[in-house]
Amino acid sequence: MAVVDSVPFRAGTEGYHTYRIPAIVATGSGTLLAFAEGRRDSAGDTGRIDLVLKRSGDGGRTWGSLQVVATRDGGGTAGNPAPVVTAGGPIVLVTVQNAASATEQKIRRGQVKAEEGRRVYVQRSEDDGVTWSPPREITTSVKRREWRWYATTPGHALELRAGTHAGRIVVPGNHSLPPAKGDTGAEGKYDGGHGLLSDDDGETWTLGYLDDDPDGRINVNETTAAELPDGRIYLNTRTDSTAPGTRADAYSSDGGQTLEAPFRAQEGLVGPVVEGSVLQWPDPEVLLFSGPADPDSRARMTIRASEDAGRTWRDAHTLSSLPAAYSDLVAVDRETVGLLYETGDSGPYATITFAAIPIADMIR
Repeated sequence: MAVVDSVPFRAGTEGYHTYRIPAIVATGSGTLLAFAEGRRDSAGDTGRIDLVLKRSGDGGRTWGSLQVVATRDGGGTAGNPAPVVTAGGPIVLVTVQNAASATEQKIRRGQVKAEEGRRVYVQRSEDDGVTWSPPREITTSVKRREWRWYATTPGHALELRAGTHAGRIVVPGNHSLPPAKGDTGAEGKYDGGHGLLSDDDGETWTLGYLDDDPDGRINVNETTAAELPDGRIYLNTRTDSTAPGTRADAYSSDGGQTLEAPFRAQEGLVGPVVEGSVLQWPDPEVLLFSGPADPDSRARMTIRASEDAGRTWRDAHTLSSLPAAYSDLVAVDRETVGLLYETGDSGPYATITFAAIPIADMIR
């Protein structure tokens, strides 16, 4: 497959002011499902926001009509898509909702009623993403009562394919803790990470690993995961902290139930504070990471590669030097890596663009 570039979502079109927070998966039939938040009134993170979807049956060259997958009753926010295609066929989608007036700062400061704050939902599609079940709330199973802010991934989730936990869905998440006396709760040091686990195709859910340590060194935030060839899970997170760099990583050897050790700074991935994505490529075995590579701004979208399970990284493919922000990786086919990412000529949120790159271009 030759290099492909297309634009499934463009700001100011199809009834939305801005599209943000991309996630993408490939179904068993080869259909690509590109998810995003459709923000009706502004580019802001709060307000009237729908979870929307476009489908491609030709490897991302063209995209079908826009579908609304989830909305918040009363015109609030539905977003942070975490989709996964299960081995048995159903597509499982985990999302988060909150009231339109519930900003992140208000939630972190404890100024929002529980029912208006961050709530967690799951949906399923049995027909290749054409139709979706109504959102079903799972908040009490995966969110502790004391947590304030809450988010899933964003980006694709993970179904384990090997070992004793094969078939388990793992959705990395993050949350904020109540503050100590004298703090507001808005401080980044109260960020923590956790895992959402399901062993029955998304019917029931439990909490897995936890990483809470409000010392300000590592602030676990938006997190992405991949299953390594040895069966462990590799987790990579955004962090804005006193530790060196803006990324941190960790490993789980028990299917996401616990971490081998707390998240540690990953100085090999240089870039701004922003979400990223990881994907384990099976043949040849290489772990991929996508994110902006400019150290000071959201720009220069780059795919990095690791041949040693995330310990060290190298640049593998730079898509452009333009502004760029959030992204998500997908295996289009056995020879092609897909990347759905935010970018634009004068700012990173003008489009959500899709690129398909031969894996051969990223192998040494």
